Amino acid sequence: MPRRHLHVTGAAEAPLRAALRALRTELAIPEDFPSAVLAEAEAAAKAPRLPALDATDLPLFTVDPPTSTDLDQAMHLTRRADGGYRVHYAIADVAAFVAPGSALDAEAHRRVLTLYFPDGRIPLHPAVLSEGAASLLPGEPRPALLWRIDLDAEGRRVATDVRRALVRSRAKLDYAGVQRQIDAGTAEEPLALLREIGRLREALEAERGGISLNVPEQEIVEQDPRDHRAPNDPHIPPHSHTPPAPHIPPGPHDPPHPHDHRGYSLAYRAPLPADGWNAQISLLTGMAAADLMTAAGTGILRTLPTAPDGAVARLRRSAQALGVDWPHHVSYAEVVRAADPANPRHAAFLQECTTLLRGAGYTVFTDGHVPTPAVHAAVADEYTHCTAPLRRLVDRYAGELCVAAVAGDEPPEWVRAALPALPDEMAAGSRRANAVERESVDVVEAALLRDRVGEVFDAYVIDVREREPSVGTVHLDDPAVVARIEGGGTRLPLGEWLRVRLTEADPGSSKVLFAPA
Repeated sequence: MPRRHLHVTGAAEAPLRAALRALRTELAIPEDFPSAVLAEAEAAAKAPRLPALDATDLPLFTVDPPTSTDLDQAMHLTRRADGGYRVHYAIADVAAFVAPGSALDAEAHRRVLTLYFPDGRIPLHPAVLSEGAASLLPGEPRPALLWRIDLDAEGRRVATDVRRALVRSRAKLDYAGVQRQIDAGTAEEPLALLREIGRLREALEAERGGISLNVPEQEIVEQDPRDHRAPNDPHIPPHSHTPPAPHIPPGPHDPPHPHDHRGYSLAYRAPLPADGWNAQISLLTGMAAADLMTAAGTGILRTLPTAPDGAVARLRRSAQALGVDWPHHVSYAEVVRAADPANPRHAAFLQECTTLLRGAGYTVFTDGHVPTPAVHAAVADEYTHCTAPLRRLVDRYAGELCVAAVAGDEPPEWVRAALPALPDEMAAGSRRANAVERESVDVVEAALLRDRVGEVFDAYVIDVREREPSVGTVHLDDPAVVARIEGGGTRLPLGEWLRVRLTEADPGSSKVLFAPA
């Protein structure tokens, strides 16, 4: 869910902890659940609404980060006799636990989204549900919305079905393990097909002009002075080793760290191909759901307008600044697909590409007339969010609409009643989530750089304000930081290399500031 990922392990140093606590307070983040909500969640966990259809014989598996316990999706992939494929995709049935109009429902509408901080998450639903009774944990029977999507030999969708079913996942897999099994040729067919189907769907995405942003994670790494290679040295094979446990540098009043001769830095960690293949299954389901809703005449779509020429021109300047080749005859989508997230400059470019996602929203229709345009520009088709109901409010409603559409029923009244307000609720929740994401990155960058004020770094000027050409944004290769620069009245050289001095790094104010050296 967050566009800009930040991974911090062992973030226990006092200054960073304090800054993150202050950020939660400043943004009015609802951390603890009210007692009435917890009581309802406990009761629902013990007595969910169970479906009549038993599909527990289907050997589903989940693919998530290794520490995740809020598992929304499980899949099973098979070949069809005609040379095509069948995708079974089970989505956690949150509506089996959350009664409309209950305290639990009201709290979900207050929270809207699970929020991701570097040191943990603030969940949409109480843990007894999101990490327990509603989560598709292995070996446990769970109520789910079970999608069955048939594809032809080219990966094009030919049939869609979704209904409530009791399911049981067989295995909890993680991206790195999935990648290893597939690369080694040891994956059984239901898992091995993830690459085959994922690549077909990626080819179809390129054909229709869509694009998936494989935005790298920013990760805190510890550098050994005996290794003179930068953490993002292209000669170090990505994923060739597990990086050491990252640390936050000690503050001026903290005891010396036993490895104080080492340095600390932010680096980019490129996503694995398996991340993208897995995402294609979710995109496939979201597009199928959009088609069901538009055919039924009632629904909620995730929409994104085409980026204005000015935004694309701005991104083109950033590409030039970062040394990303972008010929004039080549489209934005083609450039993004060619970018290598393991290359630090390409990684920074992919981060900048998220600016073209601004303007995304939700479009509701209830009278059979789908507004025009109603496509998602990055997907290049009609699309909706329906695969993460444990972490995103709107998905519960989209799932209900799709089940009703397949059954030929009218949507439940509680769904129809909630639809008009959902776009504004989701927009408010997204603004808060974006603020958490943006401010969290700033806090961690400031914590890492606070003892380096006055140092000089190599940087590239990737953005300059049109009305204030002495103010802009710089990208540092090492550490992997993107931050504000103020030139003191001097025009910044957009697209050029520049020596910059760190003038401010304050975790308390979440501020990192550079100036030309």
